[in-house]
Amino acid sequence: MSVGGGESLVDGPPANPMLVIISGPSGVGKDTIIEALQKRDHRPLYHYVVTCTTRGRRPGEIEGVSYNFVSVAEFMALRDEGELLEANEVHGNWYGTPRAGVRAALAGGQHAILKIDVQGARVVKGCVPEALLIFVVPPSLDTLVEHLKARRTETAEQLELRQRNAAIELARKDDYDYVVVNEEGHVDVTAERIEEIIEQEERGGARRAVAV
Repeated sequence: MSVGGGESLVDGPPANPMLVIISGPSGVGKDTIIEALQKRDHRPLYHYVVTCTTRGRRPGEIEGVSYNFVSVAEFMALRDEGELLEANEVHGNWYGTPRAGVRAALAGGQHAILKIDVQGARVVKGCVPEALLIFVVPPSLDTLVEHLKARRTETAEQLELRQRNAAIELARKDDYDYVVVNEEGHVDVTAERIEEIIEQEERGGARRAVAV
């Protein structure tokens, strides 16, 4: 879907706070895109909900910023107590979105920005039909595979699993409201494109998320 121009929303709170899901296959650059968005000038309008995960921390990741790193027992307790909006096992690790963070953002008039996997996005869309789903794709599957290899954070078996899952996940792009290509070396352009989508949908007023 095409996105037109328009005035920035930085001068006031959104009249239509939304639940925004940024999703895509492993290695597509979701973390880098979120970092680029955070550097732009709309911080009071966006709240980035930090995902809980049972996987180990990678070099450079910060607790409470990159993820909330928890044990499997802690994660299951959160899930069983209904504290997670969605919880899914991906690549052998558990990931989940804290419900409280989403509720607080929307109640405060902020767009709740979620960075979650394809499985989680589907679950959230089922719970919150008004959610805005943005799917980030690589220029090609070969590019994605090279990114996964360059990370050097997975074993050969884990890398093979992620490659297989990525091909399956890319086939789900039609489930999303928008598809954005993250071109190599142009993450700022990707972030700007996502910002434009959010602004356009906020102006439309049809996606106000109230039941979370």
